[in-house]
Amino acid sequence: MLKILFFLSSGLFLGWSLGANDAANIFGTAVGTKMIRFKLAALICSVFIIIGAVVSGAGASHTLGKLGAINELGGAFIVALAAAITVLWMTKSGLPVSTSQAIVGAIIGWNFFSHNPTSISSLSKIVGTWIFSPILSAVFSFIIFFIVKGVVEKSKIHLIRLDFYTRIGLIIVGAFGAYSLGANNIANVMGVFTSSSPFHNMSVGSLFQLSSIQQLFLLGGIAIAVGVFTYSKKVMMTVGKGIFKLSPISAFVAVSASSLVLFVFASQGLKYFLISHGLPSFPLVPVSSSQSIVGAVLGISIAKGGRNINWRMLGKISSGWVITPIAAAILSYFSLFFMQNVFMMNV
Repeated sequence: MLKILFFLSSGLFLGWSLGANDAANIFGTAVGTKMIRFKLAALICSVFIIIGAVVSGAGASHTLGKLGAINELGGAFIVALAAAITVLWMTKSGLPVSTSQAIVGAIIGWNFFSHNPTSISSLSKIVGTWIFSPILSAVFSFIIFFIVKGVVEKSKIHLIRLDFYTRIGLIIVGAFGAYSLGANNIANVMGVFTSSSPFHNMSVGSLFQLSSIQQLFLLGGIAIAVGVFTYSKKVMMTVGKGIFKLSPISAFVAVSASSLVLFVFASQGLKYFLISHGLPSFPLVPVSSSQSIVGAVLGISIAKGGRNINWRMLGKISSGWVITPIAAAILSYFSLFFMQNVFMMNV
């Protein structure tokens, strides 16, 4: 058991890195505009990330498993560690890097090292969402912006009351976004360990049951929460102020749009509903919350005429999205070589 828990530590490290980086995508705009204090944002974010991970985390993990079926605990340890180090490196640079891209790059590094073929079908589905999700987020934010603008102009609410409603709205959509982030991105943190979970199904009285996978996701969710509290403030300020100067209402629109994108790519219920009614469905894939929020911010800036966009910051963030999977794949490959030949571990 101790050996298994030791190997899980790299997944917990990745969870901490995800919390440090991706919480900014949920509450960065609200904290950046000083509508919500950081400590309150971190508390709400942590609670709802854990709930989302435990209740709805299973859907997106299946697609990640098809990309590379890591069948050795030592290999899973290195893959999660390589992704975590890559995310930490980017986080220290103050960039909202994609944890999804880091874990996908690390899994591909494992595929190359172990001579396992990479599922082109799964890879194309995942990479497709990297392109589609920020565009969808921009479209959502563009539409929501004009809906909210129309409602505010027609209602003629007093500024003090409007400020109060905006703060409440930011808390509600932030909680929804945190739930969606936990449901969608827990696959990045613990997905590579699901085949070797050390836990057994358990019942808490007659109230509810937790499967071994849910206990694994609970542990990952707690690690994400620790990352939110200890290291997310710097990236929140980058997202909140660095790309485009947002008003509090714009911040509400950006988080709403980004949260919707995370939800549609994580909800098994929505997928089954669309299929049962003969409608096209979204793949259950761990999408990048960083790309979603940047797409949402861009959608708002376009709705406002495209002025005042910080193209230099946007270019810096985009370069991080290209570097992340490549760096994670290279680090994963050489770390696996080291693990196998120095520590004589099966990977």
